[in-house]
Amino acid sequence: MLHICICDDEKVQRNNLKVIISTQLELKGIDFHIMECEDGESLIESLNKNKNCFDIIFLDIEMNGINGIETAKQIRDINDIAVIIFVTGFADYVFNGYEVRALNYVLKPYKEEKILDILSQALKQIDSIQNKFLMIQLNRNIYRIYFHDIIYFISDKRKLIVVTDENTYEFYGKLDDIEKEVPSFFIRIHQRYLVNLNFVSCVEDNELEIKGQKLPISRSKYQDLMIAFAKTMLR
Repeated sequence: MLHICICDDEKVQRNNLKVIISTQLELKGIDFHIMECEDGESLIESLNKNKNCFDIIFLDIEMNGINGIETAKQIRDINDIAVIIFVTGFADYVFNGYEVRALNYVLKPYKEEKILDILSQALKQIDSIQNKFLMIQLNRNIYRIYFHDIIYFISDKRKLIVVTDENTYEFYGKLDDIEKEVPSFFIRIHQRYLVNLNFVSCVEDNELEIKGQKLPISRSKYQDLMIAFAKTMLR
């Protein structure tokens, strides 16, 4: 099921957007649920209970309480992959979307054609994320780990260690082989480390910070890393 949140402090605006989205998803035969929030605080509260509760978030920028930009920053602290689409009456706010990797924006008053186009983009982005995963076998158990959940890989002799927020998995393999399989948001920073750029918060001369941990950067990898990291800031 597709989970969508519409966060706007104006009930009429929420309803108008909901009608357009619901009609299109019904026509596509997509099973969905839409939750409405009237402020950023209630949206963040839902995410704190379940960080993956929303796939797509339509987020108004001018709201009572914390505004949409600040709400989006808090969303990214909790969930790094939910698709954020800003809703605003002022095009000047749009540039703030780069910092939180918003997919696009919708200007008020709504134009149905624009909403449907952006919704289509969002669905494609979700499909590209959800269909990518790593299958590993540990003893008699087989695990499917989505790439977007993997923080980094470590090579330890003949073993590979996969680090996620919730678990760590060890299996036999080569980092060179894994590097060929992973999506483009992964980058090799060291002979032993392959990291998910979406979790990197800071890059320094010889190390980076990823989810509160420091990992070393090889001198030969530094320039490629900086270019790739800069690109993630512009998405």
